Amino acid sequence: MEQVSRIGMDTSKHVFQLHGVNAAEEPVLRKRLRRKEVAAFFEKLPPTVIAIEACGGSHHWARLLQSLGHTVNLIAAQLVKPYVKRGKNDAADAEALCEAMSRPTMRFVPVKTTEHQAALMLVGVRDRLVRTRTQLANTIRGYATEFGLTAAKGLVHLGPLLERLQTDESLPALARDLFASQAKEYGQLQAQIDEIDSKLKAWHRANECSQRLAKIPGVGPIGAALLMMKTPQPEMFRSGRQFAAGSV
Repeated sequence: MEQVSRIGMDTSKHVFQLHGVNAAEEPVLRKRLRRKEVAAFFEKLPPTVIAIEACGGSHHWARLLQSLGHTVNLIAAQLVKPYVKRGKNDAADAEALCEAMSRPTMRFVPVKTTEHQAALMLVGVRDRLVRTRTQLANTIRGYATEFGLTAAKGLVHLGPLLERLQTDESLPALARDLFASQAKEYGQLQAQIDEIDSKLKAWHRANECSQRLAKIPGVGPIGAALLMMKTPQPEMFRSGRQFAAGSV
């Protein structure tokens, strides 16, 4: 095979499409690989630069390819789209990645370590639990309203409401049983959130930058930890306005 200068790799669940060019920008590699064939193929390939769209699983493949001696650039999907020359398909996407990577002003997504991925997983689990708790709290309030029972806004007022719902003799026995079941579910969710928050606080205590962020008025340990986990390289943002917009 002629020397490959860089490769664009379009990933999917089962089949990966490669598009490679040489130093003269001539296509010298167009290949489809099954997922299980990817590692073996790149083990035999001399070190080269590979572009992958930043998506689910992309950080795993980036770490794997880097361990084989290659340089990997992750590119956000919206930055690749302008380089798709024809109808969207795997081959066109791989070619677009290969071209997008060559642009001198192209911006790349930092490859996350396994530790950082685990921290982001912690954030995701917490977010799902909090959303589920909010949904359940709103459901409980909605049902309670049908029986003429209300409570002030805020989770702090939900506990007393649940106690009233389980002890109010004017409510049908079936309703009290269902409210008791919901109260149990709410308690389990809260216990899980408390456990996650404890892990976040432990992560915060072990991170010097997160501790500095917590000194900002209005930013607590959990907020600081979340900020650090989601923005490991703030230097990529050119200004506070750009950071607030969430773009680099």
